[in-house]
Amino acid sequence: MATQVFKVPDTFRKDFKYTFCPGCDHGVAIRLVAEVLEELGLQENAIIAAAIGCSVTIYDFLNIDALEAPHGRAIAEATGIKRARPDKFVFTYQGDGDFASIGLAESIHAALRGEKISAICINNTTYGMTGGQLGPTTMLGQVTTTSPTGRNVEYYGYPIKIAEHIALCDGTAFSARVSLDSVANIKKAKQAIKKAFEVQLKGLGFGFVEILSGCPTNWRMTPEQSHEHVRNEMSAIFKPGIYKDITAEIK
Repeated sequence: MATQVFKVPDTFRKDFKYTFCPGCDHGVAIRLVAEVLEELGLQENAIIAAAIGCSVTIYDFLNIDALEAPHGRAIAEATGIKRARPDKFVFTYQGDGDFASIGLAESIHAALRGEKISAICINNTTYGMTGGQLGPTTMLGQVTTTSPTGRNVEYYGYPIKIAEHIALCDGTAFSARVSLDSVANIKKAKQAIKKAFEVQLKGLGFGFVEILSGCPTNWRMTPEQSHEHVRNEMSAIFKPGIYKDITAEIK
């Protein structure tokens, strides 16, 4: 039986240093982004905007033009880039705290305006880079460094369901939630990323993908346990699926 060889996408830098914690799913997500960029032939025409957080290290991996934004401002920066250079393919790569907490106003209003950009949001229910604090998607009962007795409704409120909120915006062309807990779901995640990119290429509006991702270090779990947590706990609250796809409506 022949050994399968996994090709490294040309979009990847050849000299990158892996900067994520062991078992982190960011590496898988970035690999999917690289594959889609390559398959759509966007390497030479793409510009990425990412803000502070674990997601910002995407610059270390992809050999494409990129700009760094202050925390929460990646969508605003991407909006400016796309309006100045409508001929470019512009996308963001963000964490849930960046996209749905400090940057929530930018995210929602970009979707409402139908900005022709694409956004990838990694949801690991915590602020991963800064110490595992409670974030906008932290689940009820989840213990974090700033919610040591677990998230409760009375004090912290409910976690935000990002894909559903973005889907409600009239300018959104595509909104989906996927996960990276299994090979089958990784394949679905890639399909969703490609669709979010394609709606921009077609000029249809805002494209969005929320990706459920494990954070073994801050969750105090093994990689295997973190994937089980995504599959059994997170997916029960943040249900994977396509929440809006206007290309289906057009057909």
